[in-house]
Amino acid sequence: MSPNGARPARAHASVDNLRTYLLAAARTAPDRPAVVRTTADGDLETVTYRELERRTDRLVDALDALGLDVGDRVVLESDTDADAVAALLACATLGLPFVPASPEVPDERLLSVIDSATPALYLQAESGRRTGIPESVGTARFGPGGLTVERPPTPRVRRRRAVTPLDTAYITFTSGTTGRPKGVVMSHRGVVSFLRGAQAAELITAEDRVAGTSPLQFDFALFDIGFSLSHGAALVPVPRDRLNWPRRFLSYLRMTGVTQVDGVPSAWRSVLRHESELLAELGQEGTLRRILFSGEAFPLDELRQLQDLLPKVHFTNGYGATETMASSITDVPNPLPPETERLSIGYGVAGTEMTLIGPDGSLVDRPGVLGEIYLRTPSLFSGYWNDAEATRAVLVPDPLHPESGQLVFRTGDLASMGADGELYFHGRADSQVQIRGNRVELGEVERRIGGFEGITGAVAMILPRVDDDPVLHAFVTSDPDRPTPAVKEVIAFCRSALPGYMVPHLLHVVDEFPLTVNGKVDRAALTALAAS
Repeated sequence: MSPNGARPARAHASVDNLRTYLLAAARTAPDRPAVVRTTADGDLETVTYRELERRTDRLVDALDALGLDVGDRVVLESDTDADAVAALLACATLGLPFVPASPEVPDERLLSVIDSATPALYLQAESGRRTGIPESVGTARFGPGGLTVERPPTPRVRRRRAVTPLDTAYITFTSGTTGRPKGVVMSHRGVVSFLRGAQAAELITAEDRVAGTSPLQFDFALFDIGFSLSHGAALVPVPRDRLNWPRRFLSYLRMTGVTQVDGVPSAWRSVLRHESELLAELGQEGTLRRILFSGEAFPLDELRQLQDLLPKVHFTNGYGATETMASSITDVPNPLPPETERLSIGYGVAGTEMTLIGPDGSLVDRPGVLGEIYLRTPSLFSGYWNDAEATRAVLVPDPLHPESGQLVFRTGDLASMGADGELYFHGRADSQVQIRGNRVELGEVERRIGGFEGITGAVAMILPRVDDDPVLHAFVTSDPDRPTPAVKEVIAFCRSALPGYMVPHLLHVVDEFPLTVNGKVDRAALTALAAS
C-alpha cells in the first residue's frame, strides 16, 4: 500500500506479454472465431476474439480488486475452454503466474503442487467439484459471467507496477525424479519467442480450426492455445468425454469443421482399432488437412496405417521439452517411405539451434554419431521452481563458447545427424540402464520388438526384484486382426539380433497401454501390472 493508503495502479503489461500477443486478433479481426466449444446442452458455441477479450478484461478487473502482486501464483483448474483461456490471459495481464491443472488430477498430486507453488489463489471453473483446498489459499470460481470469490486470498503487499517480458507467465508441474512434481517456470519472453519461431513455419492460417486434445496441465495444451491464437485461428478443445470414444471423437471433428488435430500419438490408437472406416470417410471429405503429433514416439506401423486412411493429410512431428515449449516442427512424408526406420526431428524452429555434444564435451558433426541435444534458444525456461540445483544441472554454459557466459539447455535427449544436418531422436540419455554391467538403451530394445510382425507398440522397462538382480520386462500391443504374438517367438526374434543381456526376461501382451492424464504411457501402471 502507498503511504496515503491508496492501492498502487494496476500493473501494466509489456508488449511481449502473453495476453498482448495472443489477443492481437481482437484488434485486427474481432469477429473471427477464437474458441469453438460445446455447451452443457451439447450445442456448439463460438466465442469471437472480441468476446474473448471482453471475458478476459472482466476477469482482470475482478482479480485486480483482490490486491494480488506481480509474481503471486494462481492455480487454474479447468478443462480447456474459452473461459479457461480468458482466465489464463487475465492472469498474464496482471503478471500473476498461472499453474494449470485439470479436473483429472488426483487430490494428492494437486495438494503437492499447491504445497510447492504456495499460490495466493486457487481458481476453478464454475462446474468444478474440487474441495479441500488449504485454508491458506484463497478460492474462487470463474465462468462466462466473471469471477465469484469464495474465500478471499490473504491480504498482500503490492511491490510491483509493471509486468516485464522476463516475468513468469506460467509454471507447469511435471513428474520429478524425487517423487514430487517438478515446476517448470516459463517467462512471457520465452513463450512469445517460441510462438514467433513457430509462426515462421507457416503451418496454419487464420482460417484454420485447430483441435486440442491435451488436458490443461499438459504443456501441449498451452502449445495448442498459443499456436492457434497467435495465428488468429480458432481453437477447438475436444471434450474429454468425446476424446475417449473414437466414434464420438471423429464426429466432433466433423461437426466443428476441424482442419488440424494436435495430440500425442496414442490419441489415435483406439480410432485405428475401432473406427478406421469412419476415419477414412473424414479424410475423404477434405476438411481435415493436418495432424500434428508430439510428446512421444509415433509407432511407425500405426503411423503408416493412419496415413493409409488419410492420404491427403499433412503430418507434422513436433519435438521438444516442457523447458522450451518445443524445439522443432518437422513435416513427415505421406506416405512414409518404406525404408524409414526413424522419424526426423529436423532442425530447430526459427531462432532455435539444436547442437549435438558428445560424452567428451566436443561437437558431434558427423552423420550417424550419437550425441546429446543442447539447445540455444530465447524460449528457454527460467528454471525449476525452488530447485536451484536441478536448474544448474540443465542450464549450463555453452560447451562451444564457455567464456561467453551464455547458458544453453542440456536436454538429456540423444540424437544422431542425417546427411543434410537434420536430427534423428534416439531416446533419453537417462533411459540407458545397466544390465549385468552392460549399458542398454531401452529404445533399442523397443525398436527391435516393434519390428516383429503384428506388434504395434512396445515399452521396455527395468523392474526391481527383492534380493535379486533387476529384470528387463517388455510390454507390447498387437494388431487385433492378427493372431496374438507368441511370446517365445518374440523372444527368439529379439535374441536373433540383440545380445543376451538386452533380450527381455519377461514379455507381457496387453490390449492397450495405460495412459497418464497427459496421454503418455503410464509406466507406474505397467509396473503394477507386472507385479500382479
